[in-house]
Amino acid sequence: MPNMTKTFLRALNGETLPVPPIWLMRQAGRYLPEYRATRGEAGSFLDLCYNPDLACEVTLQPLRRYDFDAAILFSDILVIPQALGQHLAFKQGEGPQLEAIRDASGLGKLSVDGIHDTLGPVYETVSKLSEAIPSHTALIGFAGAPWTVATYMVEGKGSKDFANIRRFAYGDPDGFGQLIDILVEATTQYLLKQVEAGAECIQLFETWGGVLSETGFKRWVIEPTKQIVANLRAVHPDLPIIGFPRGAGLHLIDFKKQTGVTGVGLDSGVPLDWVAQNLQKLGPVQGNLDPMYLITGGDAMLDETKRILDTLGNGPFIFNLGHGITPETPPENVEKLVNFIRGYKR
Repeated sequence: MPNMTKTFLRALNGETLPVPPIWLMRQAGRYLPEYRATRGEAGSFLDLCYNPDLACEVTLQPLRRYDFDAAILFSDILVIPQALGQHLAFKQGEGPQLEAIRDASGLGKLSVDGIHDTLGPVYETVSKLSEAIPSHTALIGFAGAPWTVATYMVEGKGSKDFANIRRFAYGDPDGFGQLIDILVEATTQYLLKQVEAGAECIQLFETWGGVLSETGFKRWVIEPTKQIVANLRAVHPDLPIIGFPRGAGLHLIDFKKQTGVTGVGLDSGVPLDWVAQNLQKLGPVQGNLDPMYLITGGDAMLDETKRILDTLGNGPFIFNLGHGITPETPPENVEKLVNFIRGYKR
């Protein structure tokens, strides 16, 4: 049973708090000089992900500065394809590069057997964090949702139009379904190990769900998420799970009702009055400050933050961004944001 003295877990449990808990996606990242120093010590980005001592250290760095209400495991969503047997490299200035799987004939090189041999250091990081974080801080484990992870596996890198994966999914749904089934199984096993190691909550990142048609969203976002949630809850019935389907728009209602997630993450484009009147009545929501406000700072950042707090603060709510912190963010702006939220009064 989750520790319900932690404000983050209380909000996820449906409690409306006078001051909402706050954490930020990519709160451990390149905007912090101490992160850049540790990253340099680790060598490559993947070396950092698989070094439990250093991954633990970068997770703790933003907690020391800002005392966030939750810590999120430092890793990457693409450790799953790597563990499945797909070649992965991060090239400076280019992002992730994978050996693209463009059709069902490429699925034979993937295997769920043995993923824990690759992912063992991640579980060790979770275990170290569960001992190292402050007693009032919740620990979030995470994974990429199957569709989003599959976009990188099929495209071979980030994409602007996702033509290859949509062609695969729409043109050979049975073959593409095999890839999604592999990812559902691997992701389930991965997240169960994180919970076993000490994660108190899970977040599923569905970064690219918004590129799908309505039919595609139901089949490749809602259904796989629903399966993973059911698999996790079969072992841990009380496990809080946040789904973050970026760009989902009006699909958010069906996503919440049909997947069984505890809370829903909001991107910056979702109209907040609509959220308060419709989605938040179904359960906790998390979001959704545009990360660009953290770069500009000043009154614009605080005014937008107040608007979010005023609109969503009357129900169960966790303050976050609509996407991750960007490297250009001045750390002092994050401090101003946190102080403003902690001093907020309705």
